Amino acid sequence: MSTVGERPVVIVTGCGSGIGWELARVLRQSHEFRVAVTARKHHREQLEKQFHPDADFRLYDLDVTDESDIYRVVHEVCRTWGRIDSLINNAAVCYRGVVEHMDSESERKQLETNYLGPMTLVRAVLPIMREQRSGQIINVSSASGFLAVPTMGSYSASKHALEGATESLWYESRPFGIKVNLLELGFVNSHSFQKVVLSKKAEISSAVEGPHAEFYATITPFIEKFMSLSPATPEKVARKIVRVLKSPPSRLRVSLTPDAVLFAIVRKMVPSALFNRMAYWTLPGSKTWGRSWRLKTVGRYVS
Repeated sequence: MSTVGERPVVIVTGCGSGIGWELARVLRQSHEFRVAVTARKHHREQLEKQFHPDADFRLYDLDVTDESDIYRVVHEVCRTWGRIDSLINNAAVCYRGVVEHMDSESERKQLETNYLGPMTLVRAVLPIMREQRSGQIINVSSASGFLAVPTMGSYSASKHALEGATESLWYESRPFGIKVNLLELGFVNSHSFQKVVLSKKAEISSAVEGPHAEFYATITPFIEKFMSLSPATPEKVARKIVRVLKSPPSRLRVSLTPDAVLFAIVRKMVPSALFNRMAYWTLPGSKTWGRSWRLKTVGRYVS
């Protein structure tokens, strides 16, 4: 990490709300790090009022989908403090829709935010960490990175991509003294689900009771219910991330919520063919999926 007497330099993305906001708050209170908090420009005023930046706690406007923005921030942080010890890739976005209803614009934005942006940040800091012969990269992922549910295929794809690249990075960085950790979250008790964006076709299908309407009618309340019941809060998750920051485990994957631990165990122990069939019949409302479409189809043929 940093030299004796110097506090490690940490870059955190996606600090405008949720886990990122709590991470900024916990790191601010600890006084153990020099922190570069990043978020989209429209969060700047709110962050300044809350955290009162100073010489060891700085705010940077960052759009993780903009490569030039990424390299600008990394350059400014390195110029200010002379090093970068840790990168926490936390920024993410969620667009929902069955595969048939996702549009290319939403698909691209989700991939850029959840995978391409984080990997560009990784590429930006790796040469710095390699020259230091030390560093840590923490990519915040999800249980969706190793399993998927209906209407979340695009989000899962972006997290699957992040998991695959991070696993390769774990091997590639190890010889240079750079630690890599993949943190997997399950349901978190927060208002983040309110920020989930339905694709345009998904909204239309729900409104007119299209072929996939029952998927949206059953999966949405299912996710909201489990989020509201989860013991994991953004603050608790943030504190666990800071513990990983202080004492990086040697293993690649770290489950940060109880359900993520359970999902990982079940996914490994149950054969895929059996797991998918079990999941299909245990997911709420699966018996109703496609019912309105089937009834309309039968009506057409009967008439």
